[in-house]
Amino acid sequence: MTERGTQRILIVDDEASMRELLQDLLEEVGFQITTASNGQEMRSALEQHAHSLVILDLRLRGEDGMELARQLRSHSGIPIMMLTGKGDETDRILGLELAADDFLMKPFNNRELLARVRALLRRTTQLSIPVSRQQDSYSHQRLTFDGWVLDLTSRELFNPDGQPVGLTYAEYGLLETLIKAPNRVFSRDQLLEATRGLNVDVFDRTIDVLTLRLRRKIEPNPRQPRYIRTERGIGYSFCAAVTQC
Repeated sequence: MTERGTQRILIVDDEASMRELLQDLLEEVGFQITTASNGQEMRSALEQHAHSLVILDLRLRGEDGMELARQLRSHSGIPIMMLTGKGDETDRILGLELAADDFLMKPFNNRELLARVRALLRRTTQLSIPVSRQQDSYSHQRLTFDGWVLDLTSRELFNPDGQPVGLTYAEYGLLETLIKAPNRVFSRDQLLEATRGLNVDVFDRTIDVLTLRLRRKIEPNPRQPRYIRTERGIGYSFCAAVTQC
C-alpha cells in the first residue's frame, strides 16, 4: 500500500549513497522526496516546497546537524528525525533538547525506519487538521487546570491568558497522558510507551528530558514544580485538580 502522494519528505545527508538509499526506500511506498547534502540546500528545498518531515543526518561534513535542527525548530514545527552513526546517549539527549522528534542509528532496519516515519506523519496529520474557530465549542473535548486549557480535539495547550503554548509531539503526548490521570504515578516505561507508541530503542532519560522541557513551559518555577511531580525511584505524577470543560 502506498502513502498519500501529497506527503513530501526532505532527506538531508552528505553521503550520496545514503540519500539514494532513503530516497528509493521512501519513494517505493509512495512518498515524494527531496534531497539535500548540506544546510544551504536544505533551506532552499524548504523554501521551494512544503514538507511533512525532515530526515536529518546528525554529523554532516563541515556542518553541525544539531545546529541545523536548532535553526529549523526555531521557526518551524515540522517533525525532525535525526540519523546518527554514533550510539552516544549524549547525542540523543541533546537532540531531544533541540526538539528532534525521533532518532535512528545507522545502520538501520528498513522496516523500522518506515514504521517510525509513518508514526511521525500520523502525529503530524493529527496536529495539522485545521480547526475552525467558528465550530461549536461543545464539539471540542477540553481539560483544564489552574486556568490552563488542554484541547484534546485540536491538540493545543492554552495558558491562563488564552495564549497558545507550542508543544512538540512528544511533549503533548506526555502532558496528555499525565493530565488524563491526575495524581496517578506513572513509571518511566509507561510514559515512554505513551509518548512513543512504538517498540523502539529508547532510554529512561528520554522522559526526564521531556519532563524538563514541559516543566519549563507550564510551571511557575520549574525548579520547584507544582504540577509535574517527581516520584523518586518510580517516575512522575500530575498533581493538580483537573476538570473537563
